Amino acid sequence: MIAQARPLPLIDTSPSRTWLWALALGLISATGFQPYGLWPLALLAAGLFINLAARTPSWKQAAWLGWLFGVAHFTLGNSWIATAFTFQAEMPAFLGWAAVPLLALYLAVYPALAALVARTIVRSGPGLAFALVHAGAWIVTEWLRSWVFSGYVWNPFGMVLLGPFDRAGLAAIVPLMGTYALSGIAMLLGAALVLLLVERRWRVLALVAVLIVAGMYWPAPPPREGTLQVTIVQPDIRQGQVNDPAAFEPNYRKLASLSPRMESGDTAPRIVLWPESGMADYLRDGYPQRFYDRTTALGSPQFARRRLGATVGEGSVLLTGAVDLEIGTDENGLVGAIGARNAVTAVAPDGELLGGYSKAHLVPYGEYLPMRELLEPLGLSRLVAGSIDFWPGPGPQTLDLGAYGKVSPQVCYEIIFSGQVVDRANRPDYIFNPSNEAWFGMGAQPQFLAQSRMRAIEEGLPVLRATTTGISAVIDPRGVVRQHLGEHVAGRIDALVPPATAPTPFARLGNGLPLIWAFLLLAFGVIAMRRADR
Repeated sequence: MIAQARPLPLIDTSPSRTWLWALALGLISATGFQPYGLWPLALLAAGLFINLAARTPSWKQAAWLGWLFGVAHFTLGNSWIATAFTFQAEMPAFLGWAAVPLLALYLAVYPALAALVARTIVRSGPGLAFALVHAGAWIVTEWLRSWVFSGYVWNPFGMVLLGPFDRAGLAAIVPLMGTYALSGIAMLLGAALVLLLVERRWRVLALVAVLIVAGMYWPAPPPREGTLQVTIVQPDIRQGQVNDPAAFEPNYRKLASLSPRMESGDTAPRIVLWPESGMADYLRDGYPQRFYDRTTALGSPQFARRRLGATVGEGSVLLTGAVDLEIGTDENGLVGAIGARNAVTAVAPDGELLGGYSKAHLVPYGEYLPMRELLEPLGLSRLVAGSIDFWPGPGPQTLDLGAYGKVSPQVCYEIIFSGQVVDRANRPDYIFNPSNEAWFGMGAQPQFLAQSRMRAIEEGLPVLRATTTGISAVIDPRGVVRQHLGEHVAGRIDALVPPATAPTPFARLGNGLPLIWAFLLLAFGVIAMRRADR
């Protein structure tokens, strides 16, 4: 039975209205993400939803409201995906606006599960017990969202607690718990604010609100300076130029013009970072000549490599996004490309390849077509140019570049996966995140940057972002953006790579840490429930 509770302010909780409120609160809660950044509204919306779910007469009703909340929340949070369909000639652009809510219908299952678990365990209505159990369940569902069906964990709710560029906000506690646990804490804070409001405990409410605001804007400690030079190149290559053969050479010249040292004669170790998708040259040997003739400078990978080395000059190593091919025999017995790798390649000044990395977390429908045998006959295809699918790499790897540091490449979308960005057995000095966000709509770029900042805080590692159209940045291990280039600006960043911190608790334990927090919150919720029942 649900105990009698004070009415929620501003909200009609009658059964005929709760579904509308769940949708509205889900929509408002997504305004806490970038580019909106309305985190106070997001916390209050989440808290009101939790209070609403706690008042439902059954777990079925709670799950239904959680699903509606999630549909609206994920529709707004992922609205930038729709723009990707404008770059696919084989499918009409309007499908993008259908794809966004369709994706939300699936993602909403996870908020529904959190509400279901909380309402099943806690039957006494709104209160601390329900808020604690819901927070613990929310952590587990976000962790599930990170790997079920290969995972899609864009915008964990804890992102609303990330501060402005020059400070971490409440995300400063992420090294102790991980992003998914921060999401549970954000939900708990929202629920606490609403409970205090409902119970009219004004002094405590004011104190909690002041502490939250102070935490969000608490200044970051003074920066530490590194010694390794870095040049990050942002060429402002638009998506229509990426796969246009007529633009391959102009694209290269634009990248090359932004890459030389600022001071002649300087030969100190420097890394030069180019983005994903910016360069069309195939750099590896062994492909049929026809592939080099279509894309690679003078049809020669050897020349292409030497040209890259000469471009960055003595004392510099280039890390660039590139495409590697998998060559084999197709069903017709012809030798050709049967797959591709979205890769990062390290090139020395003499053109020698120093190592490479293949992207592990690929974008469904962008880099490969799931269930191709079923969907291709129905007229569906990838959202970007290319008929062959990309193949995934083995996962996080550390490339040891000697005097140029140990780097963990994470290509584009991979940076969003908390706990999956470094090889824990071989800790790097920095994370390199080359990206091409030109084929996504408004909101994707600042949301990508925000999630890159969260990875830096979690791991205690600097993150260096090089993107085709922005936002490129140097992010230190506290999540502070030291330097950046805005969207649709061609330019370069010259900086020193910020030094890493000692391994954080999250860097040591990974996503086992947020699951420990989930267990603790669930346990505290059960204890609070039993004490309330006495």
